[in-house]
Order: sequence, then C-alpha cells, then structure tokens
Amino acid sequence: MDYELKFQFKLYQNYFKQPLQTSHGVWSIREGIIISLTNSAGVTSRGEIAPLPWFGSETLAQAVKFCQQLGEATTKQEIMAIPDHLPCCQFALESAYLALTQDDLVRSSHTLNFCYLLPAGKEALTAWQDLYQANSATTFKWKIGILTLAEEIAILKQLTLNFPPEVKLRLDANGGLNLTQAQQLLSVTDALPAIEFIEQPLSPDKFTDVLQLSHKHTTVLALDESVASFQQLQQTYRQGWLGVYVIKAAIMGFTTRLRQFCQDNDLDVVFSSVLETEVGREAVLNLVQQLDHPRAFGFGVQHIYNKSLTRL
Repeated sequence: MDYELKFQFKLYQNYFKQPLQTSHGVWSIREGIIISLTNSAGVTSRGEIAPLPWFGSETLAQAVKFCQQLGEATTKQEIMAIPDHLPCCQFALESAYLALTQDDLVRSSHTLNFCYLLPAGKEALTAWQDLYQANSATTFKWKIGILTLAEEIAILKQLTLNFPPEVKLRLDANGGLNLTQAQQLLSVTDALPAIEFIEQPLSPDKFTDVLQLSHKHTTVLALDESVASFQQLQQTYRQGWLGVYVIKAAIMGFTTRLRQFCQDNDLDVVFSSVLETEVGREAVLNLVQQLDHPRAFGFGVQHIYNKSLTRL
C-alpha cells in the first residue's frame, strides 16, 4: 500500500558574508525551500529544494508553485512521478522519503576530504592559508573569468608558488573563457603540478572544442555546466567524455537514479555543492558515501555563509 505522508514546506534565505563573484554574475543570497515529510508514526524527515536556474534547474517560483499544488500530503508514487523539469523538487522529496525508510548513512564530516572555495582575485593569495591552517585543507577551488586572463594568470603563478607540495588547486571558469583564452591558460597550467583540473573552461555548447583540448593538453579538464542535469550527464557520457564530471546532485533529480548511473559507468566524479543548507548537504553526503571516489568533495563552503538562516 502507498501510504500518505504529511507534507509541509518553508522558504528560507541564507546571506553570504560577501557576495560571490562568478562569470554568471554576483550572487548575494541563497534562497530555497525546506520541505518535510511525516509518516503515520509521527517521524519527520526533511529535504531541500535549492534551485540554480542559471544551471538549468527550475526557478524558486516554479518550485514554490509545485509545493503549493502538492497540498498537505503526498505518497511515494506521487514523489517518483515528479517530472524531470523539476529536478530540485525530485531531489528534495526523494531524499526526505529515503531518510524515512533507510538508515542514516552520514558519517562525521571530519572523515571526509573537502575542497574549499577561495575568494576571487588577489584575496585568494592569503585566504588559502587560513583555510589550510584551520581545516588542514589540501584542495582548493578558485573561480576565474572575473579579472582579465593576464591578471589571473599572474595571480595563479604566485598562488601556486606558495603552496606546500600536498596542496592542489581547481580552477573554475564557469564556461567564461573563449577557445583562445583556454589554450593560453592551458599552456600555463600544463607546467603547474599543483593544478588538479580546470572546470568548464568553455561554454556547454563548445563540447567538441573541450574534448579536443582534453586530448592536446596534460592538464585534466572537468565538465560542470555541461552536465548540470541528469539527461546532460547521460548524453556527455555517450559522447565519450573521459575527464572529470562535476556533479551538483541537489539539482540533478532523483538520487537513486544518479547513484545507479555513476556505479554502472565508473565515472570520475567530483560531487559539488550548490550552496545548500545542512539539510541538502546531508542528503548529498548520504549519496556520495555510497560511492567510492577519491577526489575531494566540493563542500568546503561553510566559511562563506553568515551563521543565521532566515526562514520566511
């Protein structure tokens, strides 16, 4: 029998300590929805809808409309019938449902290796040291495409020159480079052993160019925006991508489907945050701990938030 579960939702706003600068623009507030499911025994679990519409997910307004239409109760059958154009809603409700029916798999975060986000520009030159000392962090991510490429290459050389040998750096262009710029950057990073990979150097419509770059250069390349949905992940795999897949599970729909695809195809995966709260973070960590991937998880982002969470 498909039992009814009580459904509730609440909007939230999470303010960043400083606005985040990316090639998509400036981001100041993370907005989303915390949902809850309660079974007949009175046990409640939560899930998080954390949209990222510039990555192709539904908007917050679309998610709110879905939650309003769902009403005060739902069932497993209804959850699994959520359409693919609402991937964040799929993720949140299935995660909450699984939390009611499965053992909690989350270990202490101290047992996991995280990648920490550095501020853009010159601030990265000093910020990494604080994170390295406070968290024993050995993997960092630096957003590029904010300043001119010449300025960022100069900062990059200085930054990696100061790294201890165990520290690795991920460069995230968010698809903001053109082919000439990407080639120029790769000619530099090929000689920098501290670079773990460059993430999404070109826009998603330039897949063939990225594939060719991955064959011509020794620097590892990763795709992020190109695999923002589960359907894009499937398509990119079929097209022969052998580099890293950066997966934002909170915007990719049903977690059981995603886990099965990763297991079946032995992908080189980095699971990455969409700057969700601890609710979404816990659900993603439940997923990644069922997979065996050696790369640092992209969840070292707590330091960029204000501590308070505003629920509306």
